Amino acid sequence: MGGHPYWYVVDYQEDIAAALNALRQREFLAGRYNPVISYPHKLFPIGPQSPAPGAAHISIREAVEASDADGTRSILDIERISEKPDHSSSCRLTDGELTRLFNTTRPSVEQIRKCGDFWDALERGQARHIVIYGSHAPAQIFFAGYSFD
Repeated sequence: MGGHPYWYVVDYQEDIAAALNALRQREFLAGRYNPVISYPHKLFPIGPQSPAPGAAHISIREAVEASDADGTRSILDIERISEKPDHSSSCRLTDGELTRLFNTTRPSVEQIRKCGDFWDALERGQARHIVIYGSHAPAQIFFAGYSFD
């Protein structure tokens, strides 16, 4: 079986690790992870009307352990922010990567979603994040990854 892409857009905050942790908690409490929902990638884009059956585990750690080798197929598999791409972490795209992929250092959510080269470069069990700009200031953070399975 191949890995499945997932992506989330959250409001910008300067502390990217805090944004990641809040996102992980939100998705855990909503129950949008394997094994509660076997293939949560089918729910994207996540919005107010997205299914939210609720957490079936006591903690994120327990959910990750229950998902076994498949992983949670969600942002729950991403535990930290890192400087370089690494398993179970999210790393920002450099200005060089952004320019090469999108011809700008400030791509839109739609540009990212439609960029096959971006998705092809993602490794299983890893995530990347990109700050999305409003008029002239950071407005959102785009987190994207591929599941382990």
